[in-house]
Amino acid sequence: MYVGTLSFDLLLGDVRSLKEKRSVVRPIVAELQRKFAVSAAEVADQDLHRRARIGVAMVSGDTGHLSDVLDRCERLVAARPEVELLSVRRRLHGDED
Repeated sequence: MYVGTLSFDLLLGDVRSLKEKRSVVRPIVAELQRKFAVSAAEVADQDLHRRARIGVAMVSGDTGHLSDVLDRCERLVAARPEVELLSVRRRLHGDED
C-alpha cells in the first residue's frame, strides 16, 4: 500500500474577501475530487485573502498509478488561470515508512 500527498501553495488573483476566496478555492477542490477520486481540502491559510493551501491525498497499491494521478492533479491546478501556483510539495509513503 502506498499513500501519496500533494500540498499546493497558491496565490489567488483579484480576491478582496474570504467569500471571494471560497468562490475560487471550492471549485478547484471539487474538481480534484470529481476528476481523480482523491481526497482534497483547503488545509491552511484560511484567514488570508489571497493565499490558499490545498492538500490532496490518495491511496494506491501501485506507485506508478499513484504518481500518474498526482501528476495530473498538479497539472490541473497549475493550469487554472485564476491562481498562481507558488509551490508544490509531494510525498510518497510506503508500508515500510
